[in-house]
Amino acid sequence: MAQTAIIVPCRLESTRFPRKLLHQIKGKPLVRWVAERIKTQAPEFPLWFAVDHELLRDCLTEGGFQALMTSPAHQSGTDRLAEANRTVGAKYVVNVQADEPLVTGAQIRALAGMLVGGAPMATMATPFHRAEDFANPNQVKVVLAPAAKRALFFSRAPIPFARDRGGRVDDTWVANHPCFKHLGLYGYHAELLEKFAKLPLGRLEQIEKLEQLRVLENGYEIACDVTEDQTIGVDTPEDAAKFEQWLH
Repeated sequence: MAQTAIIVPCRLESTRFPRKLLHQIKGKPLVRWVAERIKTQAPEFPLWFAVDHELLRDCLTEGGFQALMTSPAHQSGTDRLAEANRTVGAKYVVNVQADEPLVTGAQIRALAGMLVGGAPMATMATPFHRAEDFANPNQVKVVLAPAAKRALFFSRAPIPFARDRGGRVDDTWVANHPCFKHLGLYGYHAELLEKFAKLPLGRLEQIEKLEQLRVLENGYEIACDVTEDQTIGVDTPEDAAKFEQWLH
């Protein structure tokens, strides 16, 4: 049994970008770019992909990666992770998103370290530098207790709110205040991962549409470390083009 394993949940259909994980970038599907990146950056961890469709499974196994078929009915990636880990059997699970082709080994090792250190769940944040990004509801904000490396709250709203400025902030203000973007990288103790799906949906979770709030609302702490490593999450065809540009 692996002490720590990386499991990547993969869903074929995507609302904003249909079948994005199979989208070809320089002749290779996005999910394979992610798989190869993880293998290169963090080769010390066993790597599994939890998929909901044979097309994804075949795409990954053809590249030499391990893929587990999971139920297409799962409502969240966390539920898919929990099902996959019943086969993998890891004590600690690092969840890398299948659309994050620039994940780094340092980020993965930071998550693993927080879990081994006793955190039931862990995630990552990075500083905002632009007011435009800070205001964007698709870029999730996290408020931290930095000394404790702990997340206090997650929101799509620009928090902390600059009361003295009536909320009107510029790039300089954002760069000089504790404004952090949440990165969609998670780590779970296997025990919490199993419990997660059985926890009642949180009221705040339903309002913000952020499933990590379910964990906070049910009294669990989420450890959070800060990284300066830049990422490109591929949510749209425009993001895929940005990644392709980055490859040049």
